Amino acid sequence: MISAILLVIITIFVPPIGVFLIAGCGADLLINICLTILGYFPGHIHAFYLEYVYYKRRGESKRGVIDNRRKPGVYSDNIQTGGRGYGTMAAAT
Repeated sequence: MISAILLVIITIFVPPIGVFLIAGCGADLLINICLTILGYFPGHIHAFYLEYVYYKRRGESKRGVIDNRRKPGVYSDNIQTGGRGYGTMAAAT
């Protein structure tokens, strides 16, 4: 719980750092950097959406509910799986 609160505080001040901490260096980070440069609030909206998906998927996996459908606009496997690891998503059909 403390890590989630700390992540939200970091994201409030610098959204790309919050995205980097959950997604790593990839397409989601690049998109967030561009959105933050274009406008501070679009960067926040994108970062908080990614964090919402990450923590929702993480909580679902702890309860044993695994949703293999990909969320729109999320390109990191780490976020899609809720931190269960890379490559654990079923192939899209």
